[in-house]
Order: sequence, then C-alpha cells, then structure tokens
Amino acid sequence: MTTTDADEFAPILEGPGASDYERYLRTDELLSLQKTPDEWVHRDELLFQTVHQASELWLRHAWMEVEEATRLVEARDLAGAIRLLQRACAAVKYVEGFMEHLERMSPWEYQEVRRVLGHGSGFDSPGFREIRRVSPPLLDAFDAVRRERGLSLVEVYTLGREHEDLYQLAELLTEWDERVGVWRFRHFKVVARVIGEDVVGTQGTPVELLAGLIKNKMYPELWRVRTELTELANERD
Repeated sequence: MTTTDADEFAPILEGPGASDYERYLRTDELLSLQKTPDEWVHRDELLFQTVHQASELWLRHAWMEVEEATRLVEARDLAGAIRLLQRACAAVKYVEGFMEHLERMSPWEYQEVRRVLGHGSGFDSPGFREIRRVSPPLLDAFDAVRRERGLSLVEVYTLGREHEDLYQLAELLTEWDERVGVWRFRHFKVVARVIGEDVVGTQGTPVELLAGLIKNKMYPELWRVRTELTELANERD
C-alpha cells in the first residue's frame, strides 16, 4: 500500500483509537470498563462482567425502543410501533441467552467472585428499572386506541382480521411481557443453579423470593383475555 492509499483510509473522526471503527465505537473506553487480569480475584470475573455489561447495553436498547413505540402509538402510527416492539422483544431475547454463559461457571469458584460484588444485585439493574418505567405507558397508549375504536379487549381478538394493526400490537405487548418474564425466570434459574435456592442473595434477598416474583406480569389483562376467549368459544359449542 502506498503512502497515498494509507492517507486515504486514515481516521477522520476525533478521539482516541487507531481507526475510525475504534473511535466511533469508543472501544478503548468501552474495554477499559472491565477489570484487568491483575485485578481479578478469579478469571471468571471477565465472564461475569461481560454478561452483565452486555446485558445492560441491550436492555437500554430495548427500553428505548419501547419508549419510542409508545410515542408512535400515541401518534396513531401503529405500524411504526410494531416494528420497534419487534426489535425490543428480540433485544430482551438476546439478554436471556446471555444467562447461559453464567451457567458455565463453577458454583464453587463463583464464590470467589461473589465476595467482591458488595451488595450488587439484579434488582439494581438500570435496564430492568427502565423497563418497569416504560412498560405501563405502552399499555395505556394501546388501550387509548382500543377505546377510540370502540373495542373491548376480547373484540380486539374476535374481530382481529378487521383490526389487524391493533391485533398485532396486542400480540406484541403480550410478547414483550413474555420476553421480560422469561428473562426473569432464567435469571432465577441461573441464581439457583449457581448459589442454590435456599440461600440469601447479595442484597439480603432470599433466592426463593425471586421464584415468587417471576409470576408477576406487566400486562395481566392480556393474559386473562386468553381465558375469556376460551370460555367464549366453549359457550358457542
């Protein structure tokens, strides 16, 4: 490669890094957020930090998509909201998949990592906190459109082909609730597998309490309507 060629592809963005890829993604800063080998109490700290830091990035992406989807529903752009909610659901599915990596840790060796976590707990996850914040307004926006069309929740389904966009939106709200619920379930199972079910977590919370929390739903009415539809179908038989 000539000097001219090298100059042609030299970085043009501001910031540290040998390439525009590194400068745009701020990889120096990003990778510096993880402990270095000489700081580890056990090498699995790298795995633990990678899973949780990556999870927070994807959760941020997910809740921001939900927040914008809510704005689009309020603006009656249901097609745009559907597109973003599909992306949000996929993002949480990725986070759920990350849980598998934590199960690759030795339960005994993890005890070394656990000693340096302080009172760190999944309850303090910024991503999860934001998910809880943005999810109720999404249902409120959906209900406003439903009432505007003069439909009960049952009718959103029984007349679904006449209101395809609203039906698809209802199903994506259900999927969003399901994806968050499955992620919380996987979190509980990972905790139980690594430290046990009959112990207290890093913030003084009994692990068994997590089992009860995973039953909570963000949109219980969207789950109850399934029962109502089954009962309605049975009445017609």
